[in-house]
Amino acid sequence: MAAAEGRADPRPAGHPPVAIGKVGVLLINLGSPDAPTKSAVRRYLLDFLSDKRVVEIPAFIWQPILRGLVLTVRPRKTAANYARIWQEDSPLRLNTRRQAEALADAWPGVTVDFAMRYGNPSIPSRLEAMHAAGCDRILLAPLYPQYSSATTGTAIEHGWNSLDHMRWIPATRTLPSYHDHPAHIAALAASVREGVAALDFEPEAVLASFHGMPKRTLELGDPYHCHCSKTARLLREALGWPEGRLRLCFQSRFGRAEWLQPYTEPTLEALAKEGIRKVAVVCPSFSVDCLETLEEIAIGAKEIFEHAGGTHFAYLPCLNDSAQGIEMLRCIIGESLAGWVPQG
Repeated sequence: MAAAEGRADPRPAGHPPVAIGKVGVLLINLGSPDAPTKSAVRRYLLDFLSDKRVVEIPAFIWQPILRGLVLTVRPRKTAANYARIWQEDSPLRLNTRRQAEALADAWPGVTVDFAMRYGNPSIPSRLEAMHAAGCDRILLAPLYPQYSSATTGTAIEHGWNSLDHMRWIPATRTLPSYHDHPAHIAALAASVREGVAALDFEPEAVLASFHGMPKRTLELGDPYHCHCSKTARLLREALGWPEGRLRLCFQSRFGRAEWLQPYTEPTLEALAKEGIRKVAVVCPSFSVDCLETLEEIAIGAKEIFEHAGGTHFAYLPCLNDSAQGIEMLRCIIGESLAGWVPQG
């Protein structure tokens, strides 16, 4: 700890350098492979699908299936999907990095960094860096508006476990779910208004497509379904739209088990068959655009809707590092830093 300017160093002679007194904010998102290749995707999926909070099947049953079937078939297809939307980096990692950079000066003296639950940069590596830089108070900020054990839960658990080996463990806080936070709803509403206004057609229906979870998670007490439903309702009310104008659905199913319904793709097919030809889709469970929004929805869902008879389809981007998105994060993260940093 450096001596205050103009004062003598209070440390005894020979005292080793000590970095303390700083606050860190670690933005956490799901993760991505290091490259859109089969081998990189296989490593990523092994890590992701081995998480007991993601796949709640006993390991002695699941691991042979994962290693013998899933990781033989799925990496090639998933790598091809990533290749369709890859930029200079994975969009999810790129957009999360941009959020961290946009928040770098949000609070004086606060270090803002980002990490991925699966893949790089890893949560342990970034916590180590924060600790070494003198952060003795750290806010773990999973960027999932709606709480799920498979997203927020695993990010927080992994963050805590990553501190276990430290002799001097920093004080830690966690960012609460913000599914119904007024700042989040206002930012979503502003983004949807801008997105719809920029289209060259008027959507007859707008889908709020949330990431799916197995139905069993709801039965076990996961609040995710309720959080998604509330986000969709509050968003519709903020937009001033009547019931039916914004429709809730769930995407990204995996495996044979029943997942939360209604499903996004069958909903799009049903709308087309009902004569609704113009739709837009927004994905309020994603803080930044990623494989599930840019490939699954913007490309895959569009093809399904058009094949079923739809004529106009638009995907409305996530908040990403937009002005309203960054202001929203500044607000909700700032609340969780109360007492650690001055509130302006």
